[in-house]
Amino acid sequence: MNNTYVVIMAGGVGTRFWPFSRTSYPKQFHDVLGTGRTLLQQTADRFKGICPHEQIFIVTSSLYKDLCQQQLPQLSDDQILCEPIARNTAPCIAYACYKIAQRDPQANIVVAPADHIILKEEEFQRTIQTALKATQNNDILVTLGIQPSRPDTGYGYIQYIPDGDSESGEQVKKVKTFTEKPHLELAQQFLDSGEFVWNAGIFVWNAQAIIRAFETHLPEVAEIFAEGNDTYYTDQEEAFIDKAYSLTRSISIDNGVMEKAKNVYVVLSDFGWSDLGTWKSLYEVSDKNEDFNVIDGHIILYDTRNCIIKTPKDRLVVVNGLDGFIVAEYDNVLMICRKEEEQKVKNFVADAKERGTEFV
Repeated sequence: MNNTYVVIMAGGVGTRFWPFSRTSYPKQFHDVLGTGRTLLQQTADRFKGICPHEQIFIVTSSLYKDLCQQQLPQLSDDQILCEPIARNTAPCIAYACYKIAQRDPQANIVVAPADHIILKEEEFQRTIQTALKATQNNDILVTLGIQPSRPDTGYGYIQYIPDGDSESGEQVKKVKTFTEKPHLELAQQFLDSGEFVWNAGIFVWNAQAIIRAFETHLPEVAEIFAEGNDTYYTDQEEAFIDKAYSLTRSISIDNGVMEKAKNVYVVLSDFGWSDLGTWKSLYEVSDKNEDFNVIDGHIILYDTRNCIIKTPKDRLVVVNGLDGFIVAEYDNVLMICRKEEEQKVKNFVADAKERGTEFV
C-alpha cells in the first residue's frame, strides 16, 4: 500500500506579482512560464511518480475552490480543502495533516507550495524519495534546503550540522538554526561558512510526527484540529472548519513549529528551484533573447535590454529605449517599474486599492 500523501498549499494571493497576480486570480492559477500548464497544475504533475492522484490534497481559499476544480478535475471534493480565512501556513498544514491522519494513521506526507518552479524534475523526485525514506519510520520533521547561489536577503536560511547525527545517509543533515531573511552582510557570512542552505518551504514528515510536533509546540492549534476528527470526510466538515479557523491565530509553520522543534532535519537539494516570489525571480529563470529580454506577448522592441515584458497576446506593444524594466499588463492594469525597485510593487498595490478593488 502506498502511504505517501501530498499536500499542496494554494491559498496565497502573490501580491509581489501584481498586476498579473490578483485577489480574484492569483499567480498559482496562471501559466506563468508559458508552458501550457499553470503553476498549480505543474506542481500536481510533479508528484505523479510519488503517489496516486487520489492521495493529493489541495489547501486553498474557499474563493479558489472552483479554480482548483477546473484546473485539477481529477481531484474529488474531499481532496480540495477550503480555508474560510487566511491564517498562514501552520493552520493550513494542521488541517490537511489531521484530516489525512484520520483516514491513514501511517501516512507519510509531503507539503509543498503551489507556486514554486522546479527545473530538474527527476532530481526533485529523487530528493523527495530520499526525504520520504528518512521520515517513514522516524519521529523527525524534514525540510528541503537549497544550495544558495548568492547572498539573497529574501529567503530564510537553515544552518545544518555538516557531519554526524544523520538519519539517512549523506544528504540528510540535522538542523542547527533557522534565520528568516537576514540582512545582506549576514547573508554573505552564511554563504561563506558553507553551512547554510535556503529554506525551500517544502516539508516531509509522517502523520504521527507532525501531530506530536503540533501538540508540543502549538498545543492550541493541535487541540482545535484534533476536535475535527469525527467530522473530516463528512457533511459536518465545512461547518467545523469555519469554527476552527475563527478560533486559531495566524502563524507560520516555520515560526510555530520548525524553529522550536529539536527533531528537524534538512535534505540538501539541488533541483533548479525558485520560489517565484517576484518579477525578478521570474526573469532569472526564464529564457532570454540576445538582448537579455524575457518577452511574453505581441511585442516589438527597439534598443531595449535586460527587461521582462509580459502583456496580453491580443494587444501590440512597442517598447523603445528601456534597460532593466518590468513591463506587465493584465486585466486593465499596466505596470512599468525598474527591475531593481520591484519591492515597491506592494506599495503600488496598496495605492491601487484606494482607486478600487477591481484593480487588486
